Amino acid sequence: MAESYQSLFEVTRGRIVESVHFGAAAVVDSGGRLLAWLGDPKTVTFLRSSAKPFQALPFIERGGDQTFHLTSREVAIICGSHDGTDEHVEVVKGIQAKVGVQESDLLCGTHPLSHVPTVEAMRLRGEALSPNRHNCSGKHTGMLAAARMRGLPIADYVNPDHPVQKAILDSLAEICSLPIEQVELGIDGCSVPNFAVPLYNAALGFARLCDPRGLQAERAAACRRITQSMMANPVMVAGSGRFDTRLIEVCSGRILSKGGAEGYMILGILGGALGSESPGVGIAFKISDGDLPIRKADGDSYNRVRPAVALEILRQMGYIGEKEMEALAAEFGPVKPVTNWRKLVVGHSRPAFTLQRTS
Repeated sequence: MAESYQSLFEVTRGRIVESVHFGAAAVVDSGGRLLAWLGDPKTVTFLRSSAKPFQALPFIERGGDQTFHLTSREVAIICGSHDGTDEHVEVVKGIQAKVGVQESDLLCGTHPLSHVPTVEAMRLRGEALSPNRHNCSGKHTGMLAAARMRGLPIADYVNPDHPVQKAILDSLAEICSLPIEQVELGIDGCSVPNFAVPLYNAALGFARLCDPRGLQAERAAACRRITQSMMANPVMVAGSGRFDTRLIEVCSGRILSKGGAEGYMILGILGGALGSESPGVGIAFKISDGDLPIRKADGDSYNRVRPAVALEILRQMGYIGEKEMEALAAEFGPVKPVTNWRKLVVGHSRPAFTLQRTS
């Protein structure tokens, strides 16, 4: 594993580099050309929640959004990892009402929320955590909708052998140009199957999602529906102030972002965003130590590595402008001061890599 990754981010204290994070990345266009990389672009690792747009694909491709008259906000939250706010829960409930399922049908479980205002509001109301507050409740509701649409059982929709999960695996393997047997399966934190594929293939799949020219008509239309819905509703993709949401907001209509657990992230440049005939581009990268959240004094948490690495890759590739970088700098860097509990600057966190480029 060590040979797959290279150092790409460092944290200083005084004049000394105190900590180093390692990772790997692949930048691939929709035609399959490897444009740039870090470490080994064939590193195999789980997409985690970065897979959600792919997991929605067969449902949308079969016309599920039309069958249940889903809005673009509802499609976006099926593809998102939301904060569990009241707004997010209402959107999820709206899908469930249209589909004819309920919160008790979800098999995602519950988890503590990181959105401090929602946590405080729930505490004051005496409200317990519930599956609809789970960041994957949109995805699970979409899977239940896919089962309902096809007249399939819903009790075991998370089973890898369930037709809904088999359809997801089939479409993911196809769009990522991998034989199914080369997609490694594992069970995600929310209990549905997840997929480990080479970074190159994940980036290729996301490039095609963002630029489906050349794909079969139904799949191309589904890809456009997914990306347009996520672009139009960035708060449904993550939440106010979170990196995925802010990047989509600031780079409106051009760049899509979907983070995952354990240091995974995938970015997409839409076809035509770099010029009228420019191909779509996918960027997949993994931080080897998982980039675990850091909790701030106010109870909020953040990831210090992924946002900075994402911005630095976009900058080095010329996919993001100076004004866009400035709009994101205070929140996400890529270079940020490290402060102590007295708010004194004691060092900096910063990307420390140069992409290898195809000549």
